Amino acid sequence: MKPAAADAGLIEKFVSKKTIWRGRAVDFRVDTVKLPNGKLATREFMDHPGAVGIVPFLDKNHVVMVRQYRYPVGEVTLALPAGKLDKGESIMKCLKRELQEETGYTARKITPLIQYWPTSAFANEVLHLYVAENLVPGKMNTDEDEFLQCVVMPFKKALAMVKRGEIRDSKTVVGLLFCAVNRK
Repeated sequence: MKPAAADAGLIEKFVSKKTIWRGRAVDFRVDTVKLPNGKLATREFMDHPGAVGIVPFLDKNHVVMVRQYRYPVGEVTLALPAGKLDKGESIMKCLKRELQEETGYTARKITPLIQYWPTSAFANEVLHLYVAENLVPGKMNTDEDEFLQCVVMPFKKALAMVKRGEIRDSKTVVGLLFCAVNRK
């Protein structure tokens, strides 16, 4: 998106970058930027390749989700199937791979929902959310270090869980609410 003229006094300009840690999934960077007032500052952030999330509808009233322990928050979460883009991987290939791996399902119909930044203050991750419909059952094929359960539940129940704060995963909250607002 091209910045508006009114944004000119807000834009920081890239000067240099330093990767301070390279991980298997993400890197951490410290960039030097030139502020609108001409001074230099640093910006620390997570450099992320992007990810996909899928709202898989088994039928018009039921959604497929996954239960999985998430170490950073120390809890078992209920979330939409999702995954990180591999280097050079297309969004569609990642989406189909993750849906099949985590739920066993493949989809005959896939529709874009929304792209957003889950945590723009400290990460450049873009999350691509899609709706998957006309699902065909199959066998789950999780990664070696991935332990999860596939759960089918009424869409309305999932929305009620969001409303009660029982589902707190951002992609799941955004995906479910976006579907609730935009579904016919």
